[in-house]
Amino acid sequence: MNKTTILLAEDEAALGMIIKESLETRDFNVLYCENGEEALQVYKEKKPELLVLDVMMPKKDGFTLAKEIRLENEEIPILFLTAKSQTQDVIEGFNIGGNDYLKKPFSIEELIVRINNLLNRVKIQKNSETLLINNYTFSLTKQTLQYKSGEVIQLTHREAHLLFHLIKNRNKVLDRSLILKKLWGDDDFFNARSMDVFISKLRKKLKQDDTIQIINVRGFGYKMVY
Repeated sequence: MNKTTILLAEDEAALGMIIKESLETRDFNVLYCENGEEALQVYKEKKPELLVLDVMMPKKDGFTLAKEIRLENEEIPILFLTAKSQTQDVIEGFNIGGNDYLKKPFSIEELIVRINNLLNRVKIQKNSETLLINNYTFSLTKQTLQYKSGEVIQLTHREAHLLFHLIKNRNKVLDRSLILKKLWGDDDFFNARSMDVFISKLRKKLKQDDTIQIINVRGFGYKMVY
């Protein structure tokens, strides 16, 4: 059985080694880094299956690191470790794309439970071909929306991927700049206007269900609510 590979980025060496050794006793393969720059390089070379990132690190902090990784990988689970306890910091972590947030000090047992929960969530998502959006069924692979009446609406490649990211960030703001870089390659003015057009097209294709809304959060991005 292949071991799950976890990238651990933690600048407190003593804590980092404790976490690394504890996870290895639970049959995880752990890639340990002491700063964000090193962690980004290791991520690119080794392609781990889950990230455990300290927020406050030298050279590149955990939030910045997560933002950069999210540009190329929307699926990998990210768990933040932090001494910060402000609500705004927690909100920022989730808005960046974090899947879980563990405040220091914490028990190793709790960390392991949270890691296993994230990994199980990924397995469930991978086994699901379609996503339900109230009265619609969405398929990313087929690039279709099917209404409950049976009507099938074909989506373009970019529409499908934009909708996928909106769904994955349901009830959270989808960062305009990040998604423009991810799907359009640049967040300049012309691409931003193009994205607005695609959002309008998606609204029209979802109009049969008035419980679904794509809200423009001025200055930040879009939020899908349903």
